[in-house]
Amino acid sequence: MLTSARNHFSGTVAQTTAGAVNDEIIIRTAAGQEIVATVTRESADRLGLKPGVAVAALVKASSVIVMVDVDAGKVSARNVISGKVSALTKGAVNTDVTITGGNGLEVAAIITNTSAERLGLAPGKPAAAMFKASSVIVGLDG
Repeated sequence: MLTSARNHFSGTVAQTTAGAVNDEIIIRTAAGQEIVATVTRESADRLGLKPGVAVAALVKASSVIVMVDVDAGKVSARNVISGKVSALTKGAVNTDVTITGGNGLEVAAIITNTSAERLGLAPGKPAAAMFKASSVIVGLDG
């Protein structure tokens, strides 16, 4: 599956929780990272999302929030990948940041240069990538 989304996480559905309008889908990547997504009940049914189904979780880099000194228990976003800055490319207005988690999962984010400077981001420094479950697009992988 080729897409314009910078973050493409392949995995399998580990768990689903049905809701009146939206379903919660927990995707487990090969590295063991869990990605939480919310999709409409109609989409979950159409895609046949159930435990064991191979899927891809897609997240645009512009939907990723970067934090330092994060306490994942104190944010509302369901997806927090803590690790270190592994790449940093500064542009005229924005900075492209890649954070690699302890399990090797890479998350790309696009943030303003002002934010990158304020956070003191640099290769090797600890940081976390955070995104809401509603920012995850789920597709069938394979």
